[in-house]
Amino acid sequence: MKKDQDKARKNLQEKMQTRRQKGSGQQNQNHPKENKRIASTVFTVFRGLSVIFGIVLVLGVTFGAAAGVGYFVRLVEKTPQANKEKMLSAINNIHGVSTLKYSNGENISDISSDLIRVNVPSNAISENVKNALIATEDDTFKTNDGVVPKAVIRGIIGSIGGGSSSGGSTLTQQLIKQQLLGDSVTFQRKASEIVYARALTTYLSKDEILTDYLNVSPFGRNNKGQNIAGVEAAAEGIFGKTAKDLTIPQAAFIAGLPQSPIVYSPYAANGALKTKANLLYGINRQKNVLFNMYRNGYITATDYKKYLKEDITTSFLPSAPASVKSHGYLYNVIYKQATQEVYNYLIKRDKVSATSLGNDATKQYYTNLAAQELQSKGLTVKTTINQNIYTAMQNAVANYGSTLQDGSGVVQPGNVLMDNSTGAVLGFVGGLNFATSQFNHAFDGGRSPGSSIKPLIAYGPALDLGLMGSASVLSNYPAKYATGQDIEHVGSKGTAMMSFTEALDVSYNIPAFWTYKAVYKDGQGAKPYMSKMGYNIKDYSIESLPLGGGVDPTVVQHTNGYATLANGGKYVPYYLISSITDDKGNVIYEHSNPDPVQVYSEATATIMENMLQGVIKAQKTSKFYSDLQGLNPNLANQVAWAGKTGTTDYYTDVWLMLSTPTVTLGGWAGHDDNSPMTSNVGYFNNAAYMANLVNAINTADPNIFGSGKTFKDPNTDPNVTKSTVLESTGEKPATVNGKAVSGKTVTSFWTTKSGAPNTTYKFAIGGSDADYVDAWNKILPGMPASSGTTPSASSAQPKQ
Repeated sequence: MKKDQDKARKNLQEKMQTRRQKGSGQQNQNHPKENKRIASTVFTVFRGLSVIFGIVLVLGVTFGAAAGVGYFVRLVEKTPQANKEKMLSAINNIHGVSTLKYSNGENISDISSDLIRVNVPSNAISENVKNALIATEDDTFKTNDGVVPKAVIRGIIGSIGGGSSSGGSTLTQQLIKQQLLGDSVTFQRKASEIVYARALTTYLSKDEILTDYLNVSPFGRNNKGQNIAGVEAAAEGIFGKTAKDLTIPQAAFIAGLPQSPIVYSPYAANGALKTKANLLYGINRQKNVLFNMYRNGYITATDYKKYLKEDITTSFLPSAPASVKSHGYLYNVIYKQATQEVYNYLIKRDKVSATSLGNDATKQYYTNLAAQELQSKGLTVKTTINQNIYTAMQNAVANYGSTLQDGSGVVQPGNVLMDNSTGAVLGFVGGLNFATSQFNHAFDGGRSPGSSIKPLIAYGPALDLGLMGSASVLSNYPAKYATGQDIEHVGSKGTAMMSFTEALDVSYNIPAFWTYKAVYKDGQGAKPYMSKMGYNIKDYSIESLPLGGGVDPTVVQHTNGYATLANGGKYVPYYLISSITDDKGNVIYEHSNPDPVQVYSEATATIMENMLQGVIKAQKTSKFYSDLQGLNPNLANQVAWAGKTGTTDYYTDVWLMLSTPTVTLGGWAGHDDNSPMTSNVGYFNNAAYMANLVNAINTADPNIFGSGKTFKDPNTDPNVTKSTVLESTGEKPATVNGKAVSGKTVTSFWTTKSGAPNTTYKFAIGGSDADYVDAWNKILPGMPASSGTTPSASSAQPKQ
């Protein structure tokens, strides 16, 4: 029994093994068919899933579009109706040309723009142009209410699909976008566009809308490379015709331009005709417009075929150079200042934060926008420039600029006339001739002021701080810089003690050096004074600073400094622009003087101006006063002239700064390349030129220099303390080292209540122990020397 069971089990195993082997062999033989079956199954499944996904996607887009349309409809419903007057004002606001004006309202110049626009009425535009435009841009224009609903929906769906929401615009919508809303791609802007467009069709006739569109739209470039706007400028600049006289092919070409004006324009930026390949863009566009005219029934099939064969390029004007107007110094400096004020206005209007302005891209955007506004928005810029005075100054430099020439090369002048109390620039001279040199020597660059800086940086502060009075004595004994270099004045290495008056009149360098050292303290020097007046001085420890080293003001800035002294020590920053208004008369900028900054005390200003009047009449450094007397004795004698000269090493710069109780006239002369002039240019040449300039200004306005007016008299100014001092020491009589010091006395004016101190051994500003021994031997022989080796004014040792 058991044997039978074992045998049966064995037979069964053998059969199973045989079947597995057969099955395996069959599978190996038929695998290509099996693979195909499997691939077919996968494809079927994938196709099914794709269909399902597609259905879901279509449903999603459909629902999304429906939701988008619904949202858009709600935006339209919520958009308020535009005010009729404001809308029509904006639509018709084709900005005029911006202008610059003198202070009396007379025109200086129109502001140049690269946009040429000519506004014309409807009857000056050919019907050919109107028909071509309607056929191409808005074939339902005559019947629609400013909007084509199906086009709007198409645009919305396109936006949802990742396209633009600005498609499907009628001519009316395009006009609204150009004149009211701008190009921002948002649903809200589009909703407003639709509401406003429908409203506009109730305010204006179709022809009025079409005419406005043709007057404001851009049309590319003309044959001079200038940007053009408006159909009239396009007709004149491309075909040399008026818009009324355009043929149908020409009208079709122009009507096709607004869609992509720069691409379709036949001219490049330089006015040259484009290459044949690039001309094809505009030509093919023209053919498309002609077809639209035929399709909409504006021309017949016969005419359409005829016009297609016409070579439009034969009608294009040949390239021509653009006329470039040379504006001159006045235009350029006013334009620069006006651009800055418009920039400031835009920043304030748009509430741009300081953080945003730290971004260079933001700053550049508003800089460009300011230039665009100034060039194209019909702004009126009223300046401080007095027309008669400015004209007189230009005539003077033309007639008398030759007196500056000394044979050393072209000597250029730079002059500024400024109102002392307001800072208003009344006139200026930018150079000999703008045609030969466009550099504005009055406002641009900066030159060493030489000795003309001394009253502002050394003597003024010293008076203000009570370190000296008008009759103080200063050392002019030989002195050296810390480097060991001698301090010289026109070859002289020093003399002896001298009065403040002599030091100022002759403009000696050593006394100014010692005075500045007396002022210099804690690294500041005259910084509290100079910084308030806008002078850019990086290092106040420079030893030659009071001689003009380390400071390079422009003429207008230096004039502002002298105007400060003439204005009772009060600084008011200069300005050139009184106001800027838009083409509706709205003021976008109006100058208002800030509160004056009291830089020097009134007493200091009184004393300094009194002494500077003496400088002019002493004529130790300039023949200006006698030259003016020769030209106009009354002008020389009846005006209180105060001022100071300045000359730099090797005579590379000469200055003459002149103040009266009403105005300050700054004057510089020199070579653009800083090369030397001859030694007499300042004393003779510049003096003669400035005298003629002053006389010409006075002829233009006899009241400008304040004839008959006077500066404050230090003898009667209650702010000034009067002290009786020894002429020899500049201090009050006293006993020094056991000896009574007396002699001739004079009045010295001080800014401090205590006035002059009693005479001490080291009575002067500056000087060494040896210098005082010598000085006392001249004043009071036998005076015992005081101990100590440090000069009273040399407690600080600034570097050179």
